[in-house]
Amino acid sequence: MDFELGEEEQAIRDLTAQVLADVSSHERLKALVAEGDHVDRKAWAALAGTGVAGAVVPEAHGGLGLGFLATAAALEEVGRHASPVPLLTTAVMGAMPIAAYGTEAQQASWLPGLADGSVLACAALAEDGARPDEPTTSARAGNDVFTLDGTKDLVAGGLDADVALVPARLDNGEVGVFLVPTGAEGLDRLAVEVTTGRPEARFELSGVRVGAEALLGGGASDGAASDGAEIVRFIERHANVGLCMMMAGAARAAIETTAGYAKQRHQFDRPIATFQAVSQRAGDSYIDSEAIWLTACQAAWRLSAGLPADREIAIAKYWACEGGFRVVHAAVHVHGGVGVDRDYPLHRHFLAARHMELTLGHAEEQLAELGRQIATRGQNRGRTRRYS
Repeated sequence: MDFELGEEEQAIRDLTAQVLADVSSHERLKALVAEGDHVDRKAWAALAGTGVAGAVVPEAHGGLGLGFLATAAALEEVGRHASPVPLLTTAVMGAMPIAAYGTEAQQASWLPGLADGSVLACAALAEDGARPDEPTTSARAGNDVFTLDGTKDLVAGGLDADVALVPARLDNGEVGVFLVPTGAEGLDRLAVEVTTGRPEARFELSGVRVGAEALLGGGASDGAASDGAEIVRFIERHANVGLCMMMAGAARAAIETTAGYAKQRHQFDRPIATFQAVSQRAGDSYIDSEAIWLTACQAAWRLSAGLPADREIAIAKYWACEGGFRVVHAAVHVHGGVGVDRDYPLHRHFLAARHMELTLGHAEEQLAELGRQIATRGQNRGRTRRYS
């Protein structure tokens, strides 16, 4: 069985690796932190110039028209270089749902800017105490205008985005997803500090007014509205797999950094890489990193092919959380005191991995989800046998 990426996906990954290796150096990332920048605009412009930023956008709107797997491969390199570029939020959580569900007018309005990198997007999904596909944020309709009220928490990329995809409850009880310019009157964006040191946003919407054309997939004057809950689940599925691919990149980078250090660090006149305990831990980390990558790629391929992938996503999330945790902790332990030095590149991968783990949910949650899926499938098979 061939587990290699196709030519197009490999080309996108190689382009991303080349751009980020040239632009997102250790010194560059340190300078961005010192300057308080959340996005590496130089690296993002370079990715946009090569077509990576718009890989998932249809060719008719200035993109490359490739599947999700190509962008997933690029996200692995983003994780590998710990680069603060908004590929996940803009391409996966913004461009993809607009391309999949948007009307022709919505696609023509937003996709060209998302493809060339001039427009940044985000998806404001999370609410305190509510599922993303069952929001409490309200959208009251009136005279072809919707008025949005509510609060969205931990919006990745929200401080720099130009447009946000905002799920809200419609008057009829259904869910709609709105394309809301982040400069809209009544939308306040507050910075929230998170593990990585790159703030996320808290959106407070108070009387935000948008036209009916802002309802993704069609509104009051544009035919029947799309199923907003399904759009939210679409975003969640692809964003979760994107995070798993980024975790695969972060894990591989941690292993590579640790291997280089273990070869150079000497104790008792020997490189510590020759110590049995170190080599065994490195071997375990390699196995974990391969499991993270393989399961994430499987989920990404199934999504890209339009196949059911909920089980594969849960498996990928489990390995990203459990394996990623083990890999970055092993890397820090092997480095000793150097591993906690914030002037050393490893700390970026450690913080990013922990943040992704918390975003995806702990490994135990993924095992519980897998258990529910297995139990449901078993019950369905039982009914089939009983009534056949």
